[in-house]
Amino acid sequence: MKVIQHSVETLQKALISKHKDLAELYKKYTKEEQRLLEEGFHAGQQGSLFQYITVHSDSDWIPAHPEEPQDFESFYKDPYRKTPSTSQNTIYIQTIGSFGEAGAQTDQYVEWLRAYCQAFFYGLTVKLLPAVTVAETGCSFRLNSNSYNLQILTGDLLRFLGNRKPKDAFCIVGITMIDLYPKDSWNFVFGQASLSMGMGVFSFARYDDNFYTRNYAGRLRKHLKPKKGDYSVFDGYYTPPITSTLLLRSCKTMTHEIGHMFGIRHCQWLNCVMQGSNHLEESDRRPLDFCPICLRKLQVAIGFKIADRYKALLQWMEEDQSPVSSPEEASACQSSLSFPKPTHAFHTCKLWLCRCLSILQGDL
Repeated sequence: MKVIQHSVETLQKALISKHKDLAELYKKYTKEEQRLLEEGFHAGQQGSLFQYITVHSDSDWIPAHPEEPQDFESFYKDPYRKTPSTSQNTIYIQTIGSFGEAGAQTDQYVEWLRAYCQAFFYGLTVKLLPAVTVAETGCSFRLNSNSYNLQILTGDLLRFLGNRKPKDAFCIVGITMIDLYPKDSWNFVFGQASLSMGMGVFSFARYDDNFYTRNYAGRLRKHLKPKKGDYSVFDGYYTPPITSTLLLRSCKTMTHEIGHMFGIRHCQWLNCVMQGSNHLEESDRRPLDFCPICLRKLQVAIGFKIADRYKALLQWMEEDQSPVSSPEEASACQSSLSFPKPTHAFHTCKLWLCRCLSILQGDL
């Protein structure tokens, strides 16, 4: 186990920058906002809002994927990063395949994801596109020779998403409960994106607690050899039960991947939702929100008030029902009032948000 510790001077440069214009830009934050962001300088101390990154093994992301750390200045000056505009300020979510047994609870689960995403990327609009079946995507698929579960090809899904991307889209992301693979030589992939095209696809299949056990209900018969183009194998295919843990993992993955669409790279500064992860255990160790450095990147890209964003996230965690974005979604939600939002897995983050708001509101 290794703790990655940066000096206060290093963190100050990563957050504020020594470039005069960026340092002046930082001064536009209120004293309370600066105090919150500078909490990162106290990482490792008892009661600190932010903590150092802990690498548990060589199989973790940072030792397995050496990358140059991205500070605020390098993010801000990146000529290739995408920034929302008045004509392209909507995040679209496309569900692919079944998300559980058809019905109100499944509809509500997807709406919960949409509403969380809208609170997380506060200031942008997040919309759901009509759900599609695997067959409608026309993608290639296979049976994994190790885990014996069905997988669909990410490249084909990205092409499908590219053809469906609305003109006002900042980005479009596909989400699925079916496992993914990027090419024949790979065992699996959690997701894949084209940042230049503003598209990504990712799977929640491996967030089922039983996925890596022999009892996993998505395992098919070993001798089954799906025929090319025969999408009937996906009819009634197993999807994980909707639990609080699955909702937490789904929200974390979705916001991490969309964060990349803004040009935010994997975080190596402090414990952060933008840390890379090679496996479920590492993903579960990540917090649900940004470190100060990555928060500043997103705030500059969108322009929200930090306190307003935290209030929106807290409201999502406290409400049984999320706000809806259209009459059609309102109608769907009316039929699902018997399914309260399972947010007990978000309890730690809820307490953390309250502490952040106390600083921003001058209570501490």
